[in-house]
Amino acid sequence: MDKNRLLLYMTVFLIMGLSNSVIPVLPEMAALWQGNGGVLASSLLFSGYFIGALLTMLPFGMLSDRYEKRSLILIAITLTLVSGVVLLRSGNLYMLVLARLVEGVACGAFFPVAYAVLSEYPQRNRYIGEFNFLLNAGLAVGVALAGYLAEWSIRGGILVFTLMAMVVLAAGISALRREDTGTGRTQIKPKKVRVDRRQDKMPSPGKIAGHFADRDFYRIWIISFLLFGISGVLTAFYPEYSQDMLSKAALGLSIAAMYVSAMAANIVVGRMDIHYNVLIRGGVVIAVGGALLAIIYPLPGFALIGTGSGAAMIGLPVAVAHMRIPRGLAMGIFNTYTYAGMGLMPVIAGILLAFSGFEIVFAVCAIVLLLSLFLRDRLESESRELNN
Repeated sequence: MDKNRLLLYMTVFLIMGLSNSVIPVLPEMAALWQGNGGVLASSLLFSGYFIGALLTMLPFGMLSDRYEKRSLILIAITLTLVSGVVLLRSGNLYMLVLARLVEGVACGAFFPVAYAVLSEYPQRNRYIGEFNFLLNAGLAVGVALAGYLAEWSIRGGILVFTLMAMVVLAAGISALRREDTGTGRTQIKPKKVRVDRRQDKMPSPGKIAGHFADRDFYRIWIISFLLFGISGVLTAFYPEYSQDMLSKAALGLSIAAMYVSAMAANIVVGRMDIHYNVLIRGGVVIAVGGALLAIIYPLPGFALIGTGSGAAMIGLPVAVAHMRIPRGLAMGIFNTYTYAGMGLMPVIAGILLAFSGFEIVFAVCAIVLLLSLFLRDRLESESRELNN
């Protein structure tokens, strides 16, 4: 494995692991503050990460079109390390929320760059699948490790991933220095994709807004928003919906099945030579079926959601790579839509719950996601041109 991919793989596991190592101990972290924090403090600690990521995905995606990508990855690792140290050392609520915000900024700095780099490899389906496998593994390990170590220390999981950040940062700096001195070799072999790359100047705000709302890309943007959003809706509201139906152990097993099945799909599907449109359509249909099934049967339902999301999450970045806009900008927009879906869809679902029951809200979200498949884009024709 070349050093570029290894660095990306280590970093995604690190960032996801640290982000989720806070989740099981949110009440205890909020209680470290001597003020009257309560639920508000926990909410701020939870949402600070997503706010930081959502606000910085696009700017860092644009920067990746102009500056050396590995330097941006090292910035992301450094920010992750800084946030981890503050989360370990501080008991002040404002500093903890700021640390989570910085952690989100690190996520925003990393993901557009990572997907842009991986999409340039000839074996990009496989590598994006491996990358997403480690993404889900980091989420799962972060939650499990933090919960396991909580009896020893509520910051035990944070400590482990902060120490890991030190190691990954040292390895990244060392690799960059070897490459600068000519002793290291980069093995990225970009696949020639005919896109419009005008990197001599930053796109204007109007042009960026045009890409966000370009009807040629509606289908990809809307699917990205809804697919990740429906996972957020089920994760956020299923504990309350199932409180009279499932034990805590059964609930945890069902949600864990979503991570595990996504990891399996990432590896298995990523090694298959399947067109991105097939991956997206098939993944959405499976995820929709899982969301509807979860209303009655949680374990197989969540497993199908993970399988469908895992497959689609390979196809979506590959589809984005075919857009006729600078790749870093495209990946920045893509990641902005995914995080917007995770952040906003639960809010929209919460509003709908004031007028209907959980079953109807889950079903409506699934049907809207399915209907997004009937939107059109121009990526299919561009793909044919590239293959001719």
